[in-house]
Amino acid sequence: MIEVTTELVRQLIASQFPRWSHLTVKPVEKSGHDNRTYRLGEEMSVRLPSHERYASAVEKEIKWLPVFKPQLSLPIPVPIAKGEPTKDYPLPWSISQWLEGDTVTHSNIRDMTEFAEDLAAFLKELEAIDASQGVPAGAQNFHRGGDLTIYEEDTRSVLAKITRTHDTKLLTEIWELALATKYSAAPVWVHGDIAVGNLLAKNGRLSSVIDFGTMGVGDPSSDLVIAWNFLDSRSRITFFDRMGFGEDTINRARGWALWKALISYDWNKKGSELSEWGRRVIAAIVDEYKRK
Repeated sequence: MIEVTTELVRQLIASQFPRWSHLTVKPVEKSGHDNRTYRLGEEMSVRLPSHERYASAVEKEIKWLPVFKPQLSLPIPVPIAKGEPTKDYPLPWSISQWLEGDTVTHSNIRDMTEFAEDLAAFLKELEAIDASQGVPAGAQNFHRGGDLTIYEEDTRSVLAKITRTHDTKLLTEIWELALATKYSAAPVWVHGDIAVGNLLAKNGRLSSVIDFGTMGVGDPSSDLVIAWNFLDSRSRITFFDRMGFGEDTINRARGWALWKALISYDWNKKGSELSEWGRRVIAAIVDEYKRK
């Protein structure tokens, strides 16, 4: 990971965008993992990839987010300037308009079913945008929208290690069901990381969607994992209904959610925030699967 500090960001702004050098630079509390985010003045944000494997997102966002913006009902962070690599920070970076709102939580959403409807409406708009010239799913976006079998080894290795704590027979059944079908329709745009950290709320409702770094075109199932990561049983049904996908897509989506939950649970220190998050999501997946 590249170390990014407030002083470094100030220096980058001063050297490349001196017209904004008088503005305050403040780190954002929930900055994320792939990027480091800072607020520049009152109306802009600065995003700097934390590692070279996330750097390709800068060009994607600069090219595609201006195309997306007029076709989406919710605000998205369209870049207004591109920063160049330097000796002290060797990657491209970007400046975007600041979007007001707080990271989505269960406490700042007034109605989960309404939230599910709003999110589904956004995703359907995104999927409707012409994807014929889009960036294919692959290594550049960690295969979001691609073939889930890329994570077969990860998943099987974790399942083999948690037999004492989980019903791995059932989890294996869920995983194999996810792999049983392939996406055969025309590729559509996927955000790639529809998680609460990339969703903002105002006045109790979903207000904007941020961080399109893992966007690409392909199978939309990977954008549905929030059904298990955040939604409750009632809003999950509403979400699936509004998205309008069949069982095969939902099965693949469940597989994406299971893979992420398993590696989060096993690859992090037991009892840590990420490990506990993984444990809870695994439980939600099992509960929903038994009910269906």
